[in-house]
Amino acid sequence: MNPKRIFATLCLLLAQSEAFTVPAKTGVSVSTQNNSNAFPSTLRNSLMKNELKKSQALHATPDLEVVALVAGQENYGLAVVALGEAIWSFLEAPSVSHAKVLIPATIAAIVLVAVSGPMVTNTSDPAAIKLGLEIATGVSVGLGASYIARLLSPYSPSAKEIAFLGLLVSIAGFFSFSQNLVVDEFVTLPSLPELPNIFPENDF
Repeated sequence: MNPKRIFATLCLLLAQSEAFTVPAKTGVSVSTQNNSNAFPSTLRNSLMKNELKKSQALHATPDLEVVALVAGQENYGLAVVALGEAIWSFLEAPSVSHAKVLIPATIAAIVLVAVSGPMVTNTSDPAAIKLGLEIATGVSVGLGASYIARLLSPYSPSAKEIAFLGLLVSIAGFFSFSQNLVVDEFVTLPSLPELPNIFPENDF
């Protein structure tokens, strides 16, 4: 055979084989493209986390007029209920020894009306509202302790059912005042640390 024809045939076969062969550098370019796409995705995730933390750090300003209205009603309502329960229990069995039921309720009513009441209704001073709510919370705890002591007493001239109702009211007052402190962000509770992410993020 003609050597030129043989050489031309080999060149043609080589050209056809290269036409159906994917260059090795294509894989490198794909990998580089994937890496370039992964970096913006990671950066975007970090930016979203930062924005989330910033939004969580922003505290909404409570409406002091609404807070003062609600807290004032609860504050004065607890004073009326506590004093009314003590007077009813005393009149059920009036005696000098039984007059001791008036002492805790009278002290609580004075503190709630004269001290914490004007504070929680002061719409121009958030610090005063906070202090008033704290005082009212402490008063509700003291009232609850006095009702528990009456319920545990082996003898009571008046019915213990009314003292139990007073205990329920004091418990409700405690949760109400403490909830106002937390929900309206006068008191900030410690937050739990973030749990580590054990699952790797896959970017597609």
